[in-house]
Amino acid sequence: MSFPQSCIVLCPGQGAQVVGMGKAWFEASAAARAVFARADSVLGTSLGMTLSELCFAGPLERLNRTDASQPAIFTTSMACYAAMLESAGLSMEASAKQLVAAAGLSLGEYTALCVAGAFGFEEGLRLVSLRGAAMQEAADQSGGGMLALIGATDEQAQQVADAARGGEVLVCANFNAPGQVVLSGTKAACERGVEEATKLGVRSQVLAVAGAFHSPLMAPAAERLAAALEKTSIAPLACRVVSNVTARPYGGQSAAEIRAGLVQQLTSSVRWSQSCAWMSSEFEASKEQFHELAPGKTLAGLMRRIDKAAKVTAHDGPGA
Repeated sequence: MSFPQSCIVLCPGQGAQVVGMGKAWFEASAAARAVFARADSVLGTSLGMTLSELCFAGPLERLNRTDASQPAIFTTSMACYAAMLESAGLSMEASAKQLVAAAGLSLGEYTALCVAGAFGFEEGLRLVSLRGAAMQEAADQSGGGMLALIGATDEQAQQVADAARGGEVLVCANFNAPGQVVLSGTKAACERGVEEATKLGVRSQVLAVAGAFHSPLMAPAAERLAAALEKTSIAPLACRVVSNVTARPYGGQSAAEIRAGLVQQLTSSVRWSQSCAWMSSEFEASKEQFHELAPGKTLAGLMRRIDKAAKVTAHDGPGA
């Protein structure tokens, strides 16, 4: 494919992982192979095998763990992006200057920042690996859960959280799209959330996740991440990157703002629906230039619910 001269790059988050992810790009592109090789060099066999082996052959149970899925998705997305640039004969630096903006869902925000030149691939991989491990540890310690509300408005989701909290933790963690909000908190509060949702006529589903992500129960992980980010050099952004926390772009020259946003993201709501709505409105001329990096097509599906007029091209493999 040819790299678009002006586009918005969307970067998937945790949940997009699948056995075999990135393999088609690996087989088709020397640039993609180089990204996976760099990841294997950085991580070695710390996940029980190389990252390439885990992405291409699984097992799924290991890939689904937070400490593995986060570096795996980040690497696959960056391999996809490298392959796209290779086909267009562009460097990372040149491509970033052509982008209108970049945005990523939760973990995907690190990919967006890497694409925008905030930090290099190895630095980003070390950050997401630490983030995944810290979130896995916090999840194991807190024993929380998450509850998806289907068809609920944002106001109804907040009403369910307030009614079911009962002195424990239950918050709106993910505003994924209109009618798709995820609550996060203690398991008991999530169970009460099912009852409160039923009272409002809202369907709900307890999610099979490791813990209460994007809630105050992730505070220990946020502390570890903050310490790592303080040691990470963050360069000025070459294009706008939309923050999950504010649903607005970071200031391009503010490393402190980016560090604070990434730390706050672990315990705050991911405002993806609001972020996409803002981008679609702000960048009217680029509405047909949204491009989703591998793996999967999750963000394209969410965009159809956020703004039907916006077209997202997903690049799960070289044929896209």
